[in-house]
Amino acid sequence: MISGNDFYKVMCAMVPLYFAMLVAYSSVKWWKIFTPEQCSGINRFVAVFAVPVLSFHFISQNNPYQMDTKFILADTFSKLLVLVLLSVWAVFFNGGLDWLITLFSVATLPNTLVMGIPLLKAMYGDFTQSLMVQLVVLQCIIWYTLLLILFEYRAATLLIQTQFPGKTAASISKIELDNDVISLDGRDPLHTESEVESNGRIRVRIRKSTSSAADSINTPRPSNLSNAEIFSVNTFGGYRSGASPQYCMSGYASSDAYSLQPTPRQSNFNNNELDQLEMMNAANTNNTNTPVSVWSRSPVGRLFRHPSPVFSGVKMLWDSSPSSVKFSNTHHEEEEEEVEERQGSSTNNHVVVALAAAGKEISFRDSTKVQIPEETDTKGAEISQEMPHALVMLRLILIVVGRKLSRNPNTYSSVLGVLWSLISFKWNVGMPSLVKYSIKIISDAGLGMAMFSLGLFMALQPRIIACGTKRATIGMVIRFLCGPIIMSAASVAVGLRGVKLHAAIVQAALPQGIVPFVFAREYGLHPDILSTGVIFGMLVSLPVTLLYYICMGL
Repeated sequence: MISGNDFYKVMCAMVPLYFAMLVAYSSVKWWKIFTPEQCSGINRFVAVFAVPVLSFHFISQNNPYQMDTKFILADTFSKLLVLVLLSVWAVFFNGGLDWLITLFSVATLPNTLVMGIPLLKAMYGDFTQSLMVQLVVLQCIIWYTLLLILFEYRAATLLIQTQFPGKTAASISKIELDNDVISLDGRDPLHTESEVESNGRIRVRIRKSTSSAADSINTPRPSNLSNAEIFSVNTFGGYRSGASPQYCMSGYASSDAYSLQPTPRQSNFNNNELDQLEMMNAANTNNTNTPVSVWSRSPVGRLFRHPSPVFSGVKMLWDSSPSSVKFSNTHHEEEEEEVEERQGSSTNNHVVVALAAAGKEISFRDSTKVQIPEETDTKGAEISQEMPHALVMLRLILIVVGRKLSRNPNTYSSVLGVLWSLISFKWNVGMPSLVKYSIKIISDAGLGMAMFSLGLFMALQPRIIACGTKRATIGMVIRFLCGPIIMSAASVAVGLRGVKLHAAIVQAALPQGIVPFVFAREYGLHPDILSTGVIFGMLVSLPVTLLYYICMGL
């Protein structure tokens, strides 16, 4: 039976965290203390320093030689069970890879580090901190890496389908990446070069677009650490600092990093480049009635498939700049709407977004070229999409995943924490006091700053429920009902009983994790659903977890 003192201990652990979130929310929403640019700076500190150091602090103090095998197996089996069920649904019931990734994130990846450790410690005692740290290690090293692999596979598939539709992709023998290409997520403009060899096989090289390189020379850009700005957000409307200059920042540092609306993004082309494109389009239209186009990032909702850019005996170059340019197609002019927006007096760039009425889905960060009718055979039937050999795709995905992980501070904090704990508890070596207290002074502020950043995130969003009531309801049911049910079934199956079983169930009912939302926003895959899971889930998680706590204590 839960006593009043037990309930008070839980509230003493959780109210300070929610107080930090409320202060941050009020400082932006009502008091107007922080501008979006200042919020971005706070978020970057939290992402690059506070959270990784906090993670290292907990992991380094956990004894890896006394890990709870049953608890880890229960968590692992529950995630594998969800993954298997979603895979069967995606393959045999046309669920699709997109929803597999999103539902897996919602059902199995809670906010264990920030919310789980203090909550479970207050409910069931100090021993649960070790259990939560073990799950944090598995999340950072295994499950987030698996999630990243799924996202990169999806991005690579979209890239192949868009540039090499039909049977052309099956002829690709090798895909090379330049050293500065970190990901295929579409955030950075890419330039793709393909060449047909004498044996008919195709070699593809992917590098950053020259147009973006020129832009990055003129405009200093902060480091774009993968998964670093885990709390960066977009501001809609609101106030702007009149004295602050207009400048272009990297995806995670900018205040628009997590916009959930299909707003056009600032073009990476300068005015001269746009003028040249318009002149080329006009000249080519007058002569051949064939439009000239470059790559652009689709704003939302449509995917255009195109004939292969590779032809026998020639070398083709395709520019995948993220700037949005005019789409033109004589067969579908009545179905397209062009919207042009001039971005800021200092940048003086043009953005033209084409919203087409074709009925094909994409994530809202997909890259696309000019709309061209579906490729068909001589009988008018659609040609099925083929993919390169599995080893070619595997090599491509492993390269980009490795590069992204190497730029993620949480990767280093987790690995270094595990290595130090292995050494420390094996040979009973203590951390030098100078290093220990240097880490402690930052890690002590980690929880509070993480919740403060969540408050900033909430304040800068236009709506608490960004994905609509129906999807939000389904997401909350999956997060707070289906997740705990699957976790309880897996725990009972491996023989977990008593307090540890209760801790496993409550841990599965924690709010949505931040990192899956980062990936969803970065790759343009249902970010509104994950955003709602983070914001609304944070608000309802405390009463939900308390309800589980009270019911299991009866």
